[in-house]
Amino acid sequence: MIVDDEPMQIQGLIRHIDWEKLGYAPPLTAESGEEALAALTSMSVDVLITDVSMPGMTGIELLARLKSDYPRLGSLQTLMISGYDEFEFVQEAIHLGAKAYVLKPIKTEEMEEKLLAFRGAIEKKNRIERETTALKEKVTGSLDVLQDRFVNDLIEGRAQTEQFEESWSRLLDLPSAEGQGTEQERERHIRLFLFVCDRLHAAQLEDARQRILLSDGLMRAVKVGMAEFPNLYIGRTGADEVAVIHLNGTPSDRAKTEKQFSFVQDVTREQFDVSVTIGVSRACGRWDEVSLLYKEVKHMAAKARLGGGGLVHYFDQTEATDYREFQLNQEDIPEIVRLLEAGEGDLAIAHFNRIFDLLLIRDAASFSYVQAFGMGLISELARKFKRPKEADGDMTIEMWQRLIACTGSEEVREVVLAYIDRYGRLGRKEQAAQQHHLIARIERYIEERLRDNVTVKQLAEQFQLNASYLSVLFKKETGKTLSDFVQETRMNKAKELLKDPNIKVYEVAEQVGFQTTAYFSYLFKKVTGFGPQEYRDYHYGK
Repeated sequence: MIVDDEPMQIQGLIRHIDWEKLGYAPPLTAESGEEALAALTSMSVDVLITDVSMPGMTGIELLARLKSDYPRLGSLQTLMISGYDEFEFVQEAIHLGAKAYVLKPIKTEEMEEKLLAFRGAIEKKNRIERETTALKEKVTGSLDVLQDRFVNDLIEGRAQTEQFEESWSRLLDLPSAEGQGTEQERERHIRLFLFVCDRLHAAQLEDARQRILLSDGLMRAVKVGMAEFPNLYIGRTGADEVAVIHLNGTPSDRAKTEKQFSFVQDVTREQFDVSVTIGVSRACGRWDEVSLLYKEVKHMAAKARLGGGGLVHYFDQTEATDYREFQLNQEDIPEIVRLLEAGEGDLAIAHFNRIFDLLLIRDAASFSYVQAFGMGLISELARKFKRPKEADGDMTIEMWQRLIACTGSEEVREVVLAYIDRYGRLGRKEQAAQQHHLIARIERYIEERLRDNVTVKQLAEQFQLNASYLSVLFKKETGKTLSDFVQETRMNKAKELLKDPNIKVYEVAEQVGFQTTAYFSYLFKKVTGFGPQEYRDYHYGK
């Protein structure tokens, strides 16, 4: 990342240095310390090149903030750019962790030499980290620990990347998908078993030792019961819960493993006087579906235990319909509402369409069920947002009437999408008004405290916002970065004060937030073309 308040300087570095040849991606850029700080907290950067002298937050201050507030960025390779008269600042930068500096005017060869040295240091560090990771993988304590982590990764929804299977295959020697053809054409057969301890006695609930023993006892019983079968992966998913992933099991394999269910139940009852409910999932073909299998079986087991525990339950079409209704009411509809509240109308529509397609394609839901889902979503939106009547009139009643008149599922989709879109547009108008009011408050806050040198972090804390989001929002609303606004406000205030001959120049500098009169004079002339005294003489004489 290159940080400099002079865009020409940034463009010169981008054009004249052969980044690709040096082994670097095209550099990110920022025109102020504040903008750089916001970006560095959310982006992956290896090398930071920053000018020493910048308005607002200087390069030194940027480095100090990174060192004090963001220790994880301490490994940044930092190169400072300075003028000859700023060498004392460079010494401070090196004290703060800068690895090198170059003097202006910048020589391309010198800059490339520094960048090559940085790249060498980064590659050595990465090599050490890779070797350490490989060593950790080789000496990982036991297969049980690996299986437990693998099962929990699947259940927690971490199987979304292409690297997931590759990394776990190296550790667990996972069997490949069945069938012929490409990876996409072959299929897996994944099933999940969930073992859950039923209601505990009061004494067991209160005795921590008993709870630990029970948790370990259930895990041991499952491992011993399933020990002779291949392609089973066992993980503890709760204090009184164990999940088993069965991969590519034949009908014969599944029948043999299910015969061990009674063994697990008998052992747990004999040792701890606790019954165990067992849920058996439907089959799926992809790793990223396992998280849903777990939720389905967990819901089924919880419902079954209300009528008494100690039984084995199989997830069937009836259970699928029941879970789909539960998921719609407890997860999907609230997520659509949340996205609309956050101003993410496009994501809300995409989420709705995905849910709707699942209802029609995977679940083959009846038209009446789809219609009821649409009415439920509209009711929840009307309850949650409570728009004033003059804003939406009788929109909700109108949409209900249109839903009742629908004769097909796609008509229901169109009606609900129209409703979401209208609410989204109203929400965006409200959000824009709120943001405009917020930015106006922030501007007044800065203007009233020019002397205090308020930082982006302090502003974010004052207005209860994320610092990066505040910087982006301010630029979007005003067309200026925060540092640009602060500088412009300082200069405007200084011009106003300089018209009064009774206020000395150093007092003007203090009142607009500059610690030294020299730097204030330098920046004032850079912005206005006049030194402070020249500006005063001109206006006072006039």
